[in-house]
Amino acid sequence: MNYKPSLRLLTIGFALTVVQRLSAKCGNVDYSWGADGLAQAHDYVVTMMLYTLYLIYAVSAIVSIYSVMQIYIKMNVGEEGVTKDIMTLVGACLFMIGASIVFPAFFGYQI
Repeated sequence: MNYKPSLRLLTIGFALTVVQRLSAKCGNVDYSWGADGLAQAHDYVVTMMLYTLYLIYAVSAIVSIYSVMQIYIKMNVGEEGVTKDIMTLVGACLFMIGASIVFPAFFGYQI
């Protein structure tokens, strides 16, 4: 495309001379209303975190009971890989303890 130089200059000149409206607030601004909203958001997140933790405990209990039953069946039948399944179950239990108790305590946060 071959534009005329006068059209380019006209476009650049128009872009430079158009006054843009600024939306920034200047002067004395009261930010105290944000503290209440932040406190409410914190309370909501902590409440949901507690419910989520209880839900994770319930799901992990069901999954661990299922896994223990699978290990029991494998031991009775004589299948291979029982040790691997036991180690997986122990690792999952250690992770749940670490993720829900040790890590928050390490960072200084209590639910």
